[in-house]
Amino acid sequence: MTIINKQVAHSRRKSRAAHFKAPSSERRTIMSAPLSKELREQYNVRLTIYLPNHHPPTNVLTFLRFQVRSIPIRKDDEVMIVRGGNKGKEGKVTSVYRLKYVIHIERVTRDKVSGQSVPLGIHPSNVVITKLKLDKDRESILERSKKGRELRAKGKVTA
Repeated sequence: MTIINKQVAHSRRKSRAAHFKAPSSERRTIMSAPLSKELREQYNVRLTIYLPNHHPPTNVLTFLRFQVRSIPIRKDDEVMIVRGGNKGKEGKVTSVYRLKYVIHIERVTRDKVSGQSVPLGIHPSNVVITKLKLDKDRESILERSKKGRELRAKGKVTA
């Protein structure tokens, strides 16, 4: 096995320990959820490459370069569950429970024997974000990502 980063342990035991002992700031990025196709297309860059030695229409290659495939989930995002027993249900995120690596979604609940309704914990990888709660910080994250990828596409970023 080729070791890419000597600072990262490849031991199963140490990897699991790092995952479960991760601080809240790291858990935020681990708890990222993919964006829906509509949102991905909204935050993309269309690249057009002209091939000099080809005749039209084969001299133009156009393809989408997605800017943001996933983003850390937060309260008030609207999501759709795409895996598991609650597949197909949609709702707003009511809480992000970083300690347990789960999110709670409105109307995704379970009734206890006592009759009390409790929210079901869903892992963010099992949902797709359909609507983002945008504020200035989140917009700056998306804008930063967009600028970086545009520069990389032009070959202006090194390392």
